[in-house]
Amino acid sequence: MGNNLDYGIVGNCRSAALISKTGSVDWCCLPEFDSSSVFAKLLDAKIGGEFEILVSEDYHITQAYIDKTNILVTTFTNGKDCFEVHDFMPRYHKQNGGYYYPPELIRYFKLISGQPKFKINYNPKLEYAKGETNTYIKPNFIASLTYGDKFDTLFLYTSFDKQAVLDKEFISLKTNGFFLVGYNEKIFEPTVENIYLEHQRTKVYWLDWIDKTPKYRQYNAEILRSALTLKLLSYDKSGAVLAAATTSLPETIGEVRNWDYRFCWIRDASMVIKVVSQLGHKNMAKRYLNFIIDLIPDKDEKLQIMYGINKEKTLTEYSLDHLSGYQNSKPVRVGNAAYKQKQNDIYGILMDVIHQQFEIFSVDIENTEQLWTITKGIVWVVNKHWQEPDKGIWEFRGEDRHFTFSKVLCWVAIDRAIKVAEILNKTHKLNKWNIIKDDIKKDILDNAWNASVNAFTQSYGSTDLDASVLLMEPYGFIDAKDEKYVNTVKAIEKDLSNDGLLYRYKNKDDFGLPSSSFTICTFWFINSLYKIGEEEKAKAMFDKLLSYSNHLGLFSEDIDFKTKRLLGNFPQAYSHLALIETAINLSNVTTDEKVKSSIAN
Repeated sequence: MGNNLDYGIVGNCRSAALISKTGSVDWCCLPEFDSSSVFAKLLDAKIGGEFEILVSEDYHITQAYIDKTNILVTTFTNGKDCFEVHDFMPRYHKQNGGYYYPPELIRYFKLISGQPKFKINYNPKLEYAKGETNTYIKPNFIASLTYGDKFDTLFLYTSFDKQAVLDKEFISLKTNGFFLVGYNEKIFEPTVENIYLEHQRTKVYWLDWIDKTPKYRQYNAEILRSALTLKLLSYDKSGAVLAAATTSLPETIGEVRNWDYRFCWIRDASMVIKVVSQLGHKNMAKRYLNFIIDLIPDKDEKLQIMYGINKEKTLTEYSLDHLSGYQNSKPVRVGNAAYKQKQNDIYGILMDVIHQQFEIFSVDIENTEQLWTITKGIVWVVNKHWQEPDKGIWEFRGEDRHFTFSKVLCWVAIDRAIKVAEILNKTHKLNKWNIIKDDIKKDILDNAWNASVNAFTQSYGSTDLDASVLLMEPYGFIDAKDEKYVNTVKAIEKDLSNDGLLYRYKNKDDFGLPSSSFTICTFWFINSLYKIGEEEKAKAMFDKLLSYSNHLGLFSEDIDFKTKRLLGNFPQAYSHLALIETAINLSNVTTDEKVKSSIAN
């Protein structure tokens, strides 16, 4: 395993697989994103399970996506003999409407030249490799079964000789072939022709999807790859958006900051939806709003910070002690105890998205009455609780504090609720709501500003700086040219930047001082530089940060300050949405495509 997250991701808005740059499937959960793994070499190189393509040492291996799609192509060549492996999970429109997106991974082998030879190491380990997985050859497929904690099965269909595959014998590629790893037994046995058709239909689906996105003069390729990645992290069935496709990839190698990110955080998801709405992807936004509406049944029910992708409210955390962890970074966790935390910022973030939907899609928004009910409910909750301390955006597991970011987002909640009320002409609420908004603003200006450090600080009464405070300007709380904001940006640069990357904060948290940079914070900082007028510096820093992505332009949650290797869960929705926002700020949209709100999926 390289010392970086050199993986591509393929998926179909139901599940995903991570494929190493040598073409090994090292992570895949079926039938859904948050199901137990069938391949988990990522989290245990010895027992996790993998699906490798092995070639002799004279082969050179390269990898790239088919342009503007989520089909990953790994090319194996020794100069004379050459073949490609096209990895994808099928996704396309069905003739009767809706989508076809089965829980399966297809590996399409395409002969390019000569007579290449390869071996297969097909080694599934079902149910997080907990018990034994036994693999058998059947007449039409290879079946893998486990009877450990739970009974589970996996099916492999292939055009190659099944015995040769399992015996790891050399196979000569004389014509195109395939492997299909599926959670369900197929009713019709797949053929090379069928698989080719699935490939073409999936390719067309992605090309159509990305065609709805505006074209940008600069950073267009990076924006498109990030948009495609965000789409891969959306779960079609419920409208949820996942924070990342993995669990327990450590923020620092050998430490315990390992969390399961295969859930829908209201904050991350809402920010993603805000960005993809700006790119014109309407259906994704609509599905997410329906997800939220379904989660808020009672008018006084408090919103959790996160939910399961099928709307589960209890996400009990436990560890898989039999797995050694990514590069021996234990524990491997499933579930996430943070779901019980109180974070007051999520109301403002959600309200911001609701307001944006009314602004962009006001004419045909479904559920207007329900969203107005939710808006009133959010104001009620915020008015009741904004003066209380919370855990904050970074989910400190210690004592609650009055975090500046949380307070600013309480202000945002009321500000956007007022704007929604104006759009809907519900003026009877405005006087009362404006008073609350002004009270919160005064409270922040009185308590979050610290004259001794000449900046807005992490929490009331503290001298610690925090990158999240940079969002005061993009959320409209303060003007970019306001002296206090400019001074805050400069103070944060002085205190939190380290070799072109940013700390989230430097005060010791529950686990000591972080040794890696939270990727989104550097994007936020670059945006702030741009906003206060330091455009050249912002652009130089952005170009440098882009160079730290992996070979496919993908980012994880964190970057190591010293080595610049990617760390944390991967690929991370947060990092890619911030990349898009920053790139759009630093780019120029072509005039003819300034606003493109065509119906997209």
